[in-house]
Amino acid sequence: MEIRPILSALMRSKVSMILIGLQVALTLAIVCNALFIIGQRLDLMKRPSGMNEADTFSISSIGFGQGFDVQSAISADLNLLRSLPGVAAATTTNAFPLSNSGWSSGLSLAPGQRTSTANTAFYFVDESGVSAYGAELVAGRDFKAEEIGFRTPNDEAMPRVAIMTRALAKQMFPDVADPVGQTFYFGGDDESEPATVIGIIDRLQAPWVSASMVENTLLLPSVLSGGSSSTYLVRAEPGRRDEVMKEVEDKLATANRSRILRGLRSTEERRSQVYAEDRAMTIILGSVIVALLGITALGIVGMASFWVAQRTRQIGTRRALGATRGDILRYFQTENFIITTVGLIAGGILAYAFSLWLMDRYQAPRLPWHYVPIGFVCLWALGQLAVLGPALRASRVPPAVATRSV
Repeated sequence: MEIRPILSALMRSKVSMILIGLQVALTLAIVCNALFIIGQRLDLMKRPSGMNEADTFSISSIGFGQGFDVQSAISADLNLLRSLPGVAAATTTNAFPLSNSGWSSGLSLAPGQRTSTANTAFYFVDESGVSAYGAELVAGRDFKAEEIGFRTPNDEAMPRVAIMTRALAKQMFPDVADPVGQTFYFGGDDESEPATVIGIIDRLQAPWVSASMVENTLLLPSVLSGGSSSTYLVRAEPGRRDEVMKEVEDKLATANRSRILRGLRSTEERRSQVYAEDRAMTIILGSVIVALLGITALGIVGMASFWVAQRTRQIGTRRALGATRGDILRYFQTENFIITTVGLIAGGILAYAFSLWLMDRYQAPRLPWHYVPIGFVCLWALGQLAVLGPALRASRVPPAVATRSV
């Protein structure tokens, strides 16, 4: 098929061609960047926290009254929790992954170091902490009962032993094959005492899902007893979480009437809540993509249908001169392919420009190069499918139409 007659016909309908081309260009630019953002959000939401999310839950206790002793309450509560049927492990902690609230600190390799080697979140736990989180200890040992002590938020001295995640160990000691036994310092205090790494866990995320150091976590052997509140993390036996959650709430409420229980939530529920905005964004962007593709397809259908109606007699004349139905069908498909290709070239440039703007304005990652070629193929296919209906109608125009109204 000769391209020149098609180009000549397009030059007589410049406005329609430009509008469809612009529509295709904007669709490609927006869809590519929206899909990239959706992919990022989905990857974020799928990241494992390092916990046994299916079987764990948390509950907080807030005491009231002058006679409330938080240390005695914590000890009694832990003994009660660990004695309940269906409870695999329980600990008290200051925070946990997906909670969006916790403590953090800079770690150094030498006292007085002005720039931290790594930043990390840290969780205060007792000897059941690793088990309660459901974390995997891959090197070293767990805490011993004699290493656990009570502390308040105002205590400046930090524990002398710690368990850290594999990611944090790699950042702190990149050239050390076995980080167990290595020492580090909290902050940049010249007089701080060293802490020793006694164990490595495979993964346990920081409380803040958007933090750059989300994989850096430190477990410290302490029971936080400041004020009158405490938080417990409980891991139930597989399949018994909901049953155990109700039992824990009832037993804790009965055991001590001088407090309020609140925040009873499963870890899965916390995951759903903490990623609610990301999930909403993926739904919104997905709807935008579907709408844009639909509008673009409708625009192509409308343009092709209009051109078929305008050229009915011309089509009939071509049929009378020997053109087959296949010739007519290929004519309109080629015409659409040319318009779409011009729009896609402009859209590819626009897609990368939009990505650079997002990088500059919102520090977003660069759009990977393969998104645009994939977008080209998808929109070429969309254009061919959209024009197929009008093109088939055009191919069915009989040769006799050329002689009408003559």
